[in-house]
Amino acid sequence: MATATTGRGGRGALGLLASNEVGLALLIAVLVAIFATVNPGFTSPFNLFALSRVMGIDMVIGLSMMVVLVTGGLNLAVGSIGVASVMLGGWAMQVAGVPVLPSMTLAVAFGAFLGWINGQLTVRMGVHSFIVTLATMSLFFGAMIVATRAEAFNALPRSFVDLGKLRYGGFVSGMLPLALIVGLGLWLFFNRTSLGREILAAGANPQAAELSGVRVNRTIVVAHALSGALGALAGLMLAARNGAALPSMAGHIGMGWLLPAFLAPVLGGTLLTGGVVSVAGTVLGAAMVTIITNGLLQLQIGEFWVQMCLGLILLAAVLLDRARSVIAERRRSVA
Repeated sequence: MATATTGRGGRGALGLLASNEVGLALLIAVLVAIFATVNPGFTSPFNLFALSRVMGIDMVIGLSMMVVLVTGGLNLAVGSIGVASVMLGGWAMQVAGVPVLPSMTLAVAFGAFLGWINGQLTVRMGVHSFIVTLATMSLFFGAMIVATRAEAFNALPRSFVDLGKLRYGGFVSGMLPLALIVGLGLWLFFNRTSLGREILAAGANPQAAELSGVRVNRTIVVAHALSGALGALAGLMLAARNGAALPSMAGHIGMGWLLPAFLAPVLGGTLLTGGVVSVAGTVLGAAMVTIITNGLLQLQIGEFWVQMCLGLILLAAVLLDRARSVIAERRRSVA
C-alpha cells in the first residue's frame, strides 16, 4: 500500500528509501531480530498467532483515528464507539437471535451513526472535535453502561467466536489479512475517489478547499462517520478474540484504545494538522507498536514500564510530526 498525500511530489528511488514507511519497515525488522534473538519463544507459532491477531486489531484502531486526523480533527471517542457498537451487536446476536452477519452489519452501521453524530456536532457547534469527542466519549460509554447494566454478552454464536480463532498457515490470524484489506480499501478511497481527495484537500487548507467548491463540513462529517464504522469493526474483532462482548473491553470510557489509536497514524506519517495521510505508514506503525508491546511483555517487563515506553514513543512521534508539519507547510507555500 502506498502513501496518500496532499502536496507531495513524486519520489524517486532515493526518496523512497528515505521515506517514513521504509524506515518503519526496517525498524520493525530490527526489532523482530532483537526480540527473536533475546527470546526464541517470540517466533513460536503460538506467539506469532497471538501477535498477528492483536496486530490486526491495532491496525484497524489506528486507521479509525487516521481518517479523522487527516481533517485536522481528533476522535477521542473511538473506544467508546467501538464498545457501544459491539454491545449492540452482541445483544442482537445473543438476545434478539439475529444472525451473525446482519448483527455485525448493524454494529458497524451503529458505529458510523455515532461517528456521524460527532461530525455533525463538530460542524454545527463550530468547536474543535477534541471538545466534542471528549464529551461524547463519556456520553456514549455511559449510555451503553445504562442500557446493558454493565452485563457482558458471553454466549455469542460459535460461528462468530470462531472468527477470532481463524488462522492461515498455522500461525497467522485471520484478523491480520482483514486489517490489510481495510487498509487497502482506505488507500483506494484516498487515492482513487473524489470524496477521498476532497477530505485530503479540506484537511490541508479548509479555506482554499471551500473556495474550490469542496464542501468542507461534509468531509468532516464523512471522516467521523468512517472513523466510527472502523471503530465498530475493531470492536467486533476484539469481541471475536475474547469470545464475548464486554463493557470493559476498551478500558474505562474507552480510553484503553487512545494510545494505539494515536501512535499508529502519527508514527506512520499522518500529520496531526491534517492534509497528509499515510495508510501504509499507519499499518506499519500499528505493527511496530504491537511488536514492541509483545516483545517487552515476553521479556517479563512490567506492563507499566511498557506503557511508559509507548508514551515516550508517542512524545517523540509528536515532535517528529511537528517537524513534518513545518516541512509540509513550506512545500505548500512554495507550490
